[in-house]
Amino acid sequence: MISKYFKSISLATMLVLSGVLVVGCGGVTVEEYAQLESLEKEVLSLEKQAASLKDQRSKLEKEIAEKNRKLEECAKLKQETQANLEKLGKK
Repeated sequence: MISKYFKSISLATMLVLSGVLVVGCGGVTVEEYAQLESLEKEVLSLEKQAASLKDQRSKLEKEIAEKNRKLEECAKLKQETQANLEKLGKK
């Protein structure tokens, strides 16, 4: 989802750049240059945010895997305990 967003922003930036080159053969106006700089800053900011979110996702996935491992251990221990209790009850 984030990747789509960045692709669309990158595409918009490229369109603005190509539009500036085609339309403004006489040069780039100050307003166009400022708009371009603004878009570039926004893209950089969003890329940093995406990297941060990917790191956070990776950490959360590791935590989930660890908790699932512990749950499996608990389930196995519970089964062993129940089996031992049944053995004690039969004697």
